[in-house]
Amino acid sequence: MTITILGLGYGDPRALTLEAHDALQNAREIFLRTREHPTVAALPPHLRVHSFDHLYESIDNFDAIYTALADDILARATHADVLYAVPGHPLFGEISAQKILARAREQNIATRVIAGVSFVDAACAALALDPLARGLQIADATDLARQHFPHLDPDQPALIGQLYSRAVASDCKLTLLALYPPEHSVTRVDAAGTPAQKIVALPLAELDRADDFGLLTTLYVPPLARAGGLSALGEVVAHLRAPEGCPWDREQTHQSLRRDLLEECYEVLETLDAEDLPHLREELGDLLLHVFLQAQIASESGEFLLTDVIAEIAEKLVRRHPHVFGDVTVNGTDEIIANWERIKQSEKNGAPKESPIPRALPALARAQKIAKRRKYKSTIKEIEAALKKLVRAKNREKAFGEVLFALAAYASIKHVDAESALRRTAAERIG
Repeated sequence: MTITILGLGYGDPRALTLEAHDALQNAREIFLRTREHPTVAALPPHLRVHSFDHLYESIDNFDAIYTALADDILARATHADVLYAVPGHPLFGEISAQKILARAREQNIATRVIAGVSFVDAACAALALDPLARGLQIADATDLARQHFPHLDPDQPALIGQLYSRAVASDCKLTLLALYPPEHSVTRVDAAGTPAQKIVALPLAELDRADDFGLLTTLYVPPLARAGGLSALGEVVAHLRAPEGCPWDREQTHQSLRRDLLEECYEVLETLDAEDLPHLREELGDLLLHVFLQAQIASESGEFLLTDVIAEIAEKLVRRHPHVFGDVTVNGTDEIIANWERIKQSEKNGAPKESPIPRALPALARAQKIAKRRKYKSTIKEIEAALKKLVRAKNREKAFGEVLFALAAYASIKHVDAESALRRTAAERIG
């Protein structure tokens, strides 16, 4: 027995392939994922037509719907050949087709896929877009709607399919706004390739203001006006380090960049102290440049890649936040921090021990971390006592250090960042 999965194309019956025509003419019955597709009305009249639309009405979970659908098709395939049809191309955004194919392989049931002209083909034709020349990205609106940050490169165009409702469009808009500005011009394409085709350009911020979305609605998101993706910066840095690049950049090593990296960190802190957000944007870019430079140098010597850096920190954040990405329940920040430290120690495959406090930290910040780690409880009386010792001390440097440490410990108790406090006061003194 054979399961044939047939693509009905983008919506115009004239777009059915000859192979699809032959399969439809030779079949006696057909099972549709949904009747909500223009080509269904043009199916051969001799076919007995069944659909799974009732599953969408009785089950509120897409995965459960497609599992139930696959169960039905596979059960039928144990007795007879089955013709199952889906909108577009069977392998473009068709979870049900993927489930059927995977389980058919497990059960040694023969399968055949009959291609359909996909929404991508129709949308590219409507927009006069060459997907290869532009590096087109393809995304599913339901997946994008669930993301907190879009899995897209903003320097490449993107087609987002199955934007079937205003609710999905609203969630997609919120996700896209993490990467694109509100005024970024996007294009909504409805019923691409059919007589009902409609193309409308609008700002991203207005995407969800209409309420006439449907199963044939696609969104085109063009690249940003200026390069803004990580790959763009990676290309610039790699070019600077290339043989034909900049001699200064090519000479740099992990160690030679150390001083500049530290300076950039302090410049970021300075803009934070000043609450100068436009300047902060610039300084964060300078700091990001150093991350890319260090990773590029490492990749050239075979040490690691930028993708390793990103993968490790992403995995670490997920691993150390089981209350967000897992099923752990916490009561307050203290438990979150305790979990973090416990997971951190388990990663080291050894007995729990304190992680070192970096010696490169500014002295006041390091003192505050030590006081907090050792749970040193400083009081006003202890600070006053340290000041009295300073007045009488022969070793003024040591006594002064005791005063500063007591102050740092007291700041920790009061949840004050001593380093930032002193830096801000110093800035005020010089105007």
